[in-house]
Amino acid sequence: MNRVKSDDRIDVLVDRWPDFRVVITRPLREKEEDYFNDVCVYSKHGDTMKEILLETELVDWHNYLCLGVDLCNEEMITSIAATRGVTGSKAAVCHMLRMEDPAHLPPLDSSTVTISSLDESHISLVNETWKFGEGEHSVKFIRNVIRHFPTCCILDASGTPVAWVLTYAYCAMGMLYTRPEHRRKGYAKILISVISKRLHAQGYPVFCFIEEENQLSYKLFQSLGFKEDPSYRASWFHFNQLS
Repeated sequence: MNRVKSDDRIDVLVDRWPDFRVVITRPLREKEEDYFNDVCVYSKHGDTMKEILLETELVDWHNYLCLGVDLCNEEMITSIAATRGVTGSKAAVCHMLRMEDPAHLPPLDSSTVTISSLDESHISLVNETWKFGEGEHSVKFIRNVIRHFPTCCILDASGTPVAWVLTYAYCAMGMLYTRPEHRRKGYAKILISVISKRLHAQGYPVFCFIEEENQLSYKLFQSLGFKEDPSYRASWFHFNQLS
């Protein structure tokens, strides 16, 4: 937030200062599409987090809510939601994989492809192919990351992206996608290598979230040298319905 003046306005809330134990990042919800953005909770103390979520109004439980927490807090979150009188479901559980130094990435030959960055003319293309795309609700979200965070794509002869990867506002690379007719050409490896080096050069951490059931992507990142902390699982929960 200090480095990038993005289009999304986000509050960062802590339980106390400067020795905080809980951090909540909360998007300011002024328009309907603002509800698409995640509310994320980070905690060093589970009891304090439970007290904040249960006894304060820092999180809006009455409208659509996508809440990101460590999976170990699932029972706590579902219990609090029930107390609040809302229903929801687990949207995704992910491995987190990191690359400490992209200099260790295996060498790849990218001389036969045209590498570029995405621009705003590609928003619809990304939105239509993203698993979590929600029509107009996610357009603003994608526009923001294309405008302000590193992206990478491979272009065909007409200058149209055929494979791409973006960087979320919380700095994880994501939305990796290759059009079906261009798969099995090694494009994903090239994109991961290029974006990892760009992120590292700009001082960003190099990491990604891979859904547990996506073993193909998990093995791909592992083959490139990404490592994970097996004790941690990132998870996202949906509550209420996105209208």
